[in-house]
Amino acid sequence: MLTRVVAELGPWTWWIVGLALLAAEMMVPGFFLVWIGLAALAVGVLSLLLWNAAFWIWETQLILFAILAVAATFLGRRLTLRHDATDEPFLNQRGASLVGRTATLLEPIAEGRGRIRIDDTIWRVTGPNLPIGTQVKVVASNGRDLTVEPL
Repeated sequence: MLTRVVAELGPWTWWIVGLALLAAEMMVPGFFLVWIGLAALAVGVLSLLLWNAAFWIWETQLILFAILAVAATFLGRRLTLRHDATDEPFLNQRGASLVGRTATLLEPIAEGRGRIRIDDTIWRVTGPNLPIGTQVKVVASNGRDLTVEPL
């Protein structure tokens, strides 16, 4: 049946398969079918050029499609991983986003512990013993605690 469909549709079979995969990409979550669809379209272009060639039988087309689909998937994955970098790398790491900020000690740092206010939050800090009102700079974040040093 597959060979009959390919024979009846001719070189347009791969175009139909490719466009169907690209259309399915819009309905399926993720970003995967586009690469396989592009591989099918590439085989479709070659089919238009080589349809009457003796070696361009359906097995050759299928093997080429498989190779192109795997290659396109790996290439596409590499391309999309590069663009996954965000402009807000500390979006869910609130403490890490505070590194480099300055604040005034609300409570003195005694025995290595004190408190500062940054924006609307009071943070526990660790650092050298310092009196209340000292300007400090956040140098590290360890979960809920910030490490500070005097300015």
